[in-house]
Amino acid sequence: MAKIINLPTMNDDRGCLSVVENITDFDIKRVYYIYNTDGKQRGGHRHKKTKQLLMSTSGSCNVFCENEKKETETFLLDSPSKCLLVEAKDWHTMQNFSKDCVLLVIASEYYDKNDYIDDRY
Repeated sequence: MAKIINLPTMNDDRGCLSVVENITDFDIKRVYYIYNTDGKQRGGHRHKKTKQLLMSTSGSCNVFCENEKKETETFLLDSPSKCLLVEAKDWHTMQNFSKDCVLLVIASEYYDKNDYIDDRY
């Protein structure tokens, strides 16, 4: 099941610096970001292979996940100092984007349309 990871973050009078390093068991093959969603839901799928780290670098959104055991959880991403590790088999949607939300996604695989599964459990 998906889980929140608190990123190592250094704070001083110059600001904050959060680090994504040594927190996954995958090599990064793809990075993209979602923004200007106008309140629309994104996602609505799971993957055969792709694992993802999701983090809101600005603003906030909710991520709903369901695993193969039909366990569900909704996660609030509202700080760039935390990220959500979404396992390949976690069906997920992103919604309730704030107007200023920028959702950064770091993926274990290159884009492959055949890796997507649109059916929920």
